[in-house]
Amino acid sequence: MAEKDSIFTRALHGRILTGKMFTRYWFQLVVILAMLLVYITNVFSVRSKMEHIARLNDRLAVVQTESIRVRGDYMSRIRESEMRHMLDSLHIPLAVQQQPPFHARSKSR
Repeated sequence: MAEKDSIFTRALHGRILTGKMFTRYWFQLVVILAMLLVYITNVFSVRSKMEHIARLNDRLAVVQTESIRVRGDYMSRIRESEMRHMLDSLHIPLAVQQQPPFHARSKSR
């Protein structure tokens, strides 16, 4: 009586995937291989585009923050120049203090 070989032994000796099977189903195997390659290509493409989108989102956040900072700086300069213009037109002798205010403290406190 012949011994039953394991699947590993049959695969190792070429009894599961024979040359006859490859010649019989060559077209289907080529189609499956092409579909597998297209799938791998799509997965790589999607992942690389998602990484690019993430980098662009980070850059957008930085640019938006910088824009807010620049806008605030611009608005403060506009307000100051408008106040100077109004004071000059009303002939009010006020100016921006160059030194911070001095706080005097009494010894009783």
